Amino acid sequence: MQNDVVPPSTQVLQAQFVTITEEEAGQRIDNYLLRVCKGVPKSHVYRILRSGEVRVNKGRIDQLYRLVQGDIVRIPPVRLAEKADNTPVPAAEFHIIFEDSHLLVIDKPSGTAVHGGSGVSFGVIEQLRASRPDAKFLELVHRLDRDTSGLLLLAKKRSALTNLHEQMRDGLTDKRYLTLVAGDWKNARQHVKLPLHKYTTADGERRVAVQADGLPSHTVFSLLKKYNDFALLEAELKTGRTHQIRVHLSSSGFAIAGDDKYGDFALNRALLKATATRGALKRMFLHAHQITFTHPETGKNLTLNAPLAAECERFLVSLGKPIN
Repeated sequence: MQNDVVPPSTQVLQAQFVTITEEEAGQRIDNYLLRVCKGVPKSHVYRILRSGEVRVNKGRIDQLYRLVQGDIVRIPPVRLAEKADNTPVPAAEFHIIFEDSHLLVIDKPSGTAVHGGSGVSFGVIEQLRASRPDAKFLELVHRLDRDTSGLLLLAKKRSALTNLHEQMRDGLTDKRYLTLVAGDWKNARQHVKLPLHKYTTADGERRVAVQADGLPSHTVFSLLKKYNDFALLEAELKTGRTHQIRVHLSSSGFAIAGDDKYGDFALNRALLKATATRGALKRMFLHAHQITFTHPETGKNLTLNAPLAAECERFLVSLGKPIN
C-alpha cells in the first residue's frame, strides 16, 4: 500500500484491529474513521474505504456501512499529515449546567470554539476529552458559534447522541437565545422566514446569505426590553441553520451588537470603548439561554437555563432603565 508523505520522526505503523463497543455501534464507518484517525486527511480516509483496505469482519464494506457491536474493524496503516499539529490539548472543564450518565450540558464562554479546525487547534470537545481521559464516549450534540456563549449539549452515550439528533431533526427541541440588536425594534413578536444559503469565501471563511434557493429557515423574535438605541430580543429557533439568527437579523435591518461577520462594523468599533452613557462591549451579544428537550433515557421533558453572560449583563445595566 502506498502511504502519504511521512514526517521523518514518524515510525512505520501496523494495521490495527479494533472491536466495536456498544457505545461506538450505530455510527457510519466513515464517521468512525474520521474520528479515530486524527490528523489524517479526509480524502485519504475515503480513499482507503473505496480501495477496500478497511475491512469489517474480514469483508469489504462501503462508506455507508453502520457499525454493529462486536464488529472487528481492520484499520490499515495510515500516517498523520506532515503538518499535523501535535501540540498537547490543555485539559479544561467548563461550568456544568447538567450532567448524568447520558448527558453533559455546559455553559460555553464566548470566544471559545466548540471544536478544532479552521485555524483553531482545539475547542471545547477536545479540552473536555483531555480533562476526562477515562470517558468512553463524548460527542457534541450540536454546535455554537465561537463568539456565542451559553448552553452546549454533549452526549456521553451513542444512544443519547442518536436520540437527540432525531429530536432536533424532527423539530422536537426548543432552543432560545438572548441577543441585543441596534435600532428601533417595533414588534412584540416577529416571525422571520428567509431561506439561507451556506457558502465558503475565497479565503476559506464559512458564510451564509439569504438566497431564494437556500434552505427554508424560520426564527421567531420576541421583544423583551427596549432601550434608546438597542433592543433585547429572545430568538426562538424553528430551524437550526448555520448563523441563522445572525443573518435573519442582519437581513431584517437589525445588526447584532458586536457581530463581526454580519453586523455594523462602525458600531462594533464604537462599542469597544465606554462612553458617558454606556459601558463597553467587546464580544458578540448572542447567548444560548434556554433549551427544552426530552431526556433520551427517562423520556421526561427537561428545560435547562444558562444565565446571561456577565459581560453582556454589565452592558445592559450600563444602558440604564429600559424605555418599555
